[in-house]
Amino acid sequence: MKHVLTVAGSDSSGGAGIQADLKTMCAFGVFGMSAITAITVQNTQEVRGVMAVPPATVAGQIDAVYDDIRVDAVKVGMVMNAPVATAIGDALARHGAINIVVDPVMVSKSGCPLIDDDAVQATVRLASHAALTTPNLREASLLAGMEVTDHAGMEEAARRIHAKGIDNVLVKGGGLKHDADDYLLLGDHGIWLRCDRVPTTNLHGAGCSLSSAVACGLAKGLDVHDAVTAAKAFVTQAIRDSLSVGKGVGPLGHLSQVYRKAGVGF
Repeated sequence: MKHVLTVAGSDSSGGAGIQADLKTMCAFGVFGMSAITAITVQNTQEVRGVMAVPPATVAGQIDAVYDDIRVDAVKVGMVMNAPVATAIGDALARHGAINIVVDPVMVSKSGCPLIDDDAVQATVRLASHAALTTPNLREASLLAGMEVTDHAGMEEAARRIHAKGIDNVLVKGGGLKHDADDYLLLGDHGIWLRCDRVPTTNLHGAGCSLSSAVACGLAKGLDVHDAVTAAKAFVTQAIRDSLSVGKGVGPLGHLSQVYRKAGVGF
């Protein structure tokens, strides 16, 4: 069995962050481990508060895992501030981490900022050591310094992000109006991953789940392109199986097959 570490924030409503990552890892048949970077106070409707975990504690969690367990891939999610980002980068370098996927979580689906300005640049530095970085449209806009709203903008943003020293970039198109196409830039080679929109508003944790799924694929030996393709197929199905939990944006059905075997209908 492969082992994948997620370094991310905790979502009290269970739909995104660490919780979504671990569910995704179970679905992919890998052993999931975690280092929590922040504690959020949230539900399906809003983020009420966010508290960063001290950098030394974040690094300590990473060290504890690596000192005991082989790590085949790492997903890095929400990093609230530059000191935490630096601590993560130093810890991963210390242990020679491989197959790193950075999901630059910056704004919640409800529009709440989740990191400060210094953390944006620190995230860029962290992403420069990653196998893949996976911004959505809003995150790509912040990283590229331009507004990204369509296919042409996604391509340009990917090029600008790549120019910052980030080798491989997946600009996620879940926020597009007419489709859910993603743009994958592998070095200087761009690939469109086409996908129709699934008619649901239950998308909480989709980005977290996608980046975790990519990390699972890399851990299993897939190259970046194949890992992204498998991850997109998984997330698309999980969106089709999404759950109407709460009064706001519901979570994905990561473990829909398990639920069905347990006799839980959708």
